[in-house]
Amino acid sequence: MSRCFQVALLLIGLGFLSACTTISRQSKISQLPPDLLAACQRLQVKPTKFVMVVNIQRQEFSLYENGRLLETVPCSTSKYGVGEVKDSRCTPRGLHQVAEKIGEGLPAGTVFRERQVVGHTSDPKYASAGITTRILWLDGLEPGFNRGGNLDTHDRTVYIHGTSDQSVIGKPDSWGCVELADKDLIEVFHLVPSGSLVWIVEQ
Repeated sequence: MSRCFQVALLLIGLGFLSACTTISRQSKISQLPPDLLAACQRLQVKPTKFVMVVNIQRQEFSLYENGRLLETVPCSTSKYGVGEVKDSRCTPRGLHQVAEKIGEGLPAGTVFRERQVVGHTSDPKYASAGITTRILWLDGLEPGFNRGGNLDTHDRTVYIHGTSDQSVIGKPDSWGCVELADKDLIEVFHLVPSGSLVWIVEQ
């Protein structure tokens, strides 16, 4: 085998290895929003296996697993806009985590009041209930912004939850929480454990 031919084979092999390395690196690149990653770095919080992202302007809820986008579905945030102040009825922004999950195994349409089961939307008395099916209770992770004082997301009892009126999903209609369609909510509830991160961004 001539020396030139050997060199050519070596160069081809090196090129193949370089291409494989590039593909491997690209496969590990996170699809999570850069501003979310920056917030995690600033707060010294490691991204969790499942991360939820709420885009208020687009009224979209996205679910990521290990940095990879799994799905994006419509959601409904506050009809009163964005904000973190107590009693504002606005949807808070920033980095949160799921503090508590409520409603495991209950039928879609289950109605909650103060996180206690009080009925079902099939009962005319609860046909227009505001909090149904499942609850993911959020806890702010940014002191002075969505955590502590009169800006505390958890104390404001802000949830990701269902609603009796599924027609509002996709447009701002809640009183501060994030609402999902029953099918999407049940799927998310089943997948994500407590402690999973939730990033709520205005646009």
